[in-house]
Amino acid sequence: MSQGLAGVNPDESQNLEDIEKQFAVKAVQHMSTYWGLLERMRGSQLRLTKMDDEIYEHLKNDFPEFDPRETIVEDEMKSKSGKERWRNFMMAYEKKVDDYNFGTLVRTNPKFEYGEKETIFVPRMQFYAVEIARNRHGLNDWIYEQKHPDETKKESETSNNGSAPS
Repeated sequence: MSQGLAGVNPDESQNLEDIEKQFAVKAVQHMSTYWGLLERMRGSQLRLTKMDDEIYEHLKNDFPEFDPRETIVEDEMKSKSGKERWRNFMMAYEKKVDDYNFGTLVRTNPKFEYGEKETIFVPRMQFYAVEIARNRHGLNDWIYEQKHPDETKKESETSNNGSAPS
C-alpha cells in the first residue's frame, strides 16, 4: 500500500473526521466546565491560571484597543495581521501554559451564553486572555447571579441597608 504524507499509511491511521470530532468533544467539555465554574462562582472571583495577572497585563500592553465589553469580530481576530499579533502574544506562553494552543470555544460577547452564532473556535491562550479580562471587569458575574437569584437578592439588600435583613 502507498504511504501518505509524512510516512503515514492512510489505511492504518484514524479517519481525520474522527480526529476532528475528538477535538470538538474536548472543546465542548472545556466550554461546559468553564460555564459550570461561572455558575458556581462569580467570574470576578475566579482565577483561570496561576498567571492571570501576567496574562492580563500582557493583553493590555499588546492589545490596548481590546475592550472586553465589546463583541469580538472574528474576521479581525483571524485576519492576517490579527493572526500575527495573537501568534506573537501566544508564543510567550508556549513553555509556561499547558495546551496553550489547543482549540477552545469562546463567546464573542460576554452578555450572551454559548450558542452557535455567539461562539468562535480559538487557541486556548486567546480564550484565557479574553476571559481573564472579562472576569476582571465583572462581565461574567451575571452568570452566577442568574443561577443564584436568592443569594444575589440577599447581597443586594445587605449592601443597600448596610446590614443583613432580620
